[in-house]
Amino acid sequence: MTGPEEPGALAEVFDGETLGASDAVKAYLGDAYDGVARYAELLRDQGELRGLIGPREVPRIWERHILNSAAVVQYLPTSGSVADIGSGAGLPGVVVAVMRPGLEVILVEPMERRTTWLTEVVAELGLTNVQVKRGRAEEFHDAFEVDAVTSRAVAPLSKLVRMSMPLVRVGGEMVILKGRNVAQEVEPARKVLRKYGVGDPEVLEGATVDGVESTTIVRARRGK
Repeated sequence: MTGPEEPGALAEVFDGETLGASDAVKAYLGDAYDGVARYAELLRDQGELRGLIGPREVPRIWERHILNSAAVVQYLPTSGSVADIGSGAGLPGVVVAVMRPGLEVILVEPMERRTTWLTEVVAELGLTNVQVKRGRAEEFHDAFEVDAVTSRAVAPLSKLVRMSMPLVRVGGEMVILKGRNVAQEVEPARKVLRKYGVGDPEVLEGATVDGVESTTIVRARRGK
C-alpha cells in the first residue's frame, strides 16, 4: 500500500470514491468495465442492506472485492465452463462472468437470500452466460463437471479440495483466491490432493492495477 513516502500519483487509487473510475481500472477491465462498474454500484447500494458485505466494506468495494476477484480471471480459461462455489454476493463469479463472456459460469450458493440476489444481478447485467444453482457444492458432485472451479474465502484448502475437485473434469483445474498464509494449508491437504492426482499446487500472485495490493491464488490441476 502507498506509504507516506509515496505521495501523489497513487493517492487517488486508494480513495474508495475514485478507484473504480480511475483510468488504470478502466484500462485493466477494458470492454468489461461498464458491466463490472454496474455490479460494483449494485453491491455498494444494496450489499450492506442485504447482508452481503459489512458496513466497513462499502467504501472499499473496488479494492477489497471487485479487483480482488478480478485477479483470478487471468488464470481461468477463456472458454468452457467454470463453477464459483459459495458464490455469496457473486465474488468472484459475477466478475468472472462479465470479464469472460465466452465462459459458462455456474454460481453455486446454498443460501436462498443470496441466490435471490445473484439471480437479480444476473438479470440486471444481462449475463446470458450464467446459471445460479442453490445448494452446497457437495450436492452437485454427480450433477455436472466443469473445466475449472473457483472460490473466495470459503474454507481451508483441504476442505476446498474435497468440495471442489469432484466438480472438475480430469485435466481441469481448481483456481481459488486464498490468504497469504496458504502455504501452511498445503501439507494438511496433501492426502486429499493426491486422491485427485495433484502434486504440489501452484501459489500464484494475482496482480491487477498498480497501487492495489495483489492477492494470492492457488491453482491445482486434477490428474485423476
